[in-house]
Amino acid sequence: MDLIAQYEGDEREEEEEEPSRPRLALDMSTAPEVDTRGVVLYDNMPVSASELRRLQDPAARKVMYNLPFEDLHAPIVGPAHPFQKDGLAAGMKNHFSGHVEDLHMNPFIFEEQYNTFHAHGFAHAPGGGGIVGKTENPDSQSQSDMLKKRKTTAEKKAVAAKKVELQKEVDSSVPFSLQQRQPWASKVAEVSELTEEQKEYMAKLEAEKAETAASGSNAAGVNAPSTIWHGKAEKTDYQGRSWLEGPKDKKNEGEYCYLPKKWVHTWTGHTKGVNAIRFFPGSAHLLLSAGLDGKVKIWDVYGSYKCMRTYLGHSKGVRDITFSNDGRRFISTGYDRNIRVWDTETGAVIRTFNTGKVFYCVTLHPDEGKQNVLMAGCSDKKIYQFDIDTGDTVQEYNYHLGAVNTVTFIEGGQRFVTTSDDKSIRMWEFGIPVQIKYIADPSMHSLPAVTMSPNNNFLLMQSLDNQVITYAAKDRFKHMKNKTFKGHNTAGYACQVNFSPDQRYVMSGDSEGRCFFWEWSNAKRVVRTIKAHDGVCIGCAWNPMESSKVATCGWDGLIKYWD
Repeated sequence: MDLIAQYEGDEREEEEEEPSRPRLALDMSTAPEVDTRGVVLYDNMPVSASELRRLQDPAARKVMYNLPFEDLHAPIVGPAHPFQKDGLAAGMKNHFSGHVEDLHMNPFIFEEQYNTFHAHGFAHAPGGGGIVGKTENPDSQSQSDMLKKRKTTAEKKAVAAKKVELQKEVDSSVPFSLQQRQPWASKVAEVSELTEEQKEYMAKLEAEKAETAASGSNAAGVNAPSTIWHGKAEKTDYQGRSWLEGPKDKKNEGEYCYLPKKWVHTWTGHTKGVNAIRFFPGSAHLLLSAGLDGKVKIWDVYGSYKCMRTYLGHSKGVRDITFSNDGRRFISTGYDRNIRVWDTETGAVIRTFNTGKVFYCVTLHPDEGKQNVLMAGCSDKKIYQFDIDTGDTVQEYNYHLGAVNTVTFIEGGQRFVTTSDDKSIRMWEFGIPVQIKYIADPSMHSLPAVTMSPNNNFLLMQSLDNQVITYAAKDRFKHMKNKTFKGHNTAGYACQVNFSPDQRYVMSGDSEGRCFFWEWSNAKRVVRTIKAHDGVCIGCAWNPMESSKVATCGWDGLIKYWD
């Protein structure tokens, strides 16, 4: 032990003899500063925010390391960054206030109590320990009643019946109350008996209705068809010629057509929109118009520009009109479900057809020997063939899946083409109720207006996707994609399309009241646009005798003439 003590003493002496070393300042740090703003304490240990988010990401499909039990079952807490695809931004919101984890309460019950608390200020405690929250005047009985389950239908009816009985008692005690004047009042209105004078008037009215129905008028109780003559004399000269005769001195101005530039005249007389206009065949000295006011009018074009005759026979708007080849008769169809065949000169109704459905279009066979054949497209998906002379229904063509909008004869009347709301085109052999060609495509739209070219080689069809498409009507019936006319807006409207007599121009109205003109040779070029009407420009027609004059009609009730 003495030797050990001596050895330790020698070491101390050697240490004292060595020179002193410089001591480090441990209270100063030479390490660079580290940004700790993204570091949080997790289980009393510093963990970066990215690691914490990686540990607590509930949407992770794959975990590359072993997680502890605490991390697997840790709740989702803390706000969610609006621009990071995690938490609430990843679609985890299942409640008004954010994300709520299901524990031991049904989600429906939680929502019910949540809404109850925000509506009334109290609700059942989640743990089942009574009621949470208080009202200004706490009443345990009222609170328990409000927190009961919803009333059944029988209970609701009983409560409503009780309220009605109480209201009756209040109404009986008050001589006149505001509640009695409301449409939902429970008081039964008292029906007073008719006087003797009123009974006589009603009996007379019923007798007039029965007599009108027996005489052949429509079911709406409208008077029999009539006409009003507005001209000076129905015989125009000493030879006794009818006013339907065209002027002898009027000749065709030429085969070359020019675009109209100015507004010449306006025909006014319809109280509602004008749905269609047709020039008199051949001479074009008269213009027939179909109005939504139920009237058909015929106007003078070359002379006084006055209305010559008004035909009253439809109780609702007139949908379509068409002349016979000689113009002595015309057909009209309206929304009152009637088709009427008129004598143009006298205004007499020759025949009436009614199947109980609305007819959307009417047309006559183009052959001179078959002017008694009437084709009509109906809203019941059928095309009817009527005989005007006998009044019989000759044939029904039934293949369409929607209302038939147009019927157009091709190849001299041997065939005809129909379009419908089912967005299809069907070709038929005249007289045979079996379709011979069917055209339908997912890209096609409804074609509510069709017209034939002057040379009978092409069909122009107004498509509801703001296009006018063309089909070749000779030989192979095929779509001509290079003859598609665009630029106007017709979506939702059956704007009529037409040709110039020399087939150099194509014209069409649109939903904004404009009339567009395209060149037939260059379908992409819009050569002229006219602001014709304030409403929809639904119809247009080129005068076949005057090469630069065009008539347009619109839903503003006007017919305008352009030169």
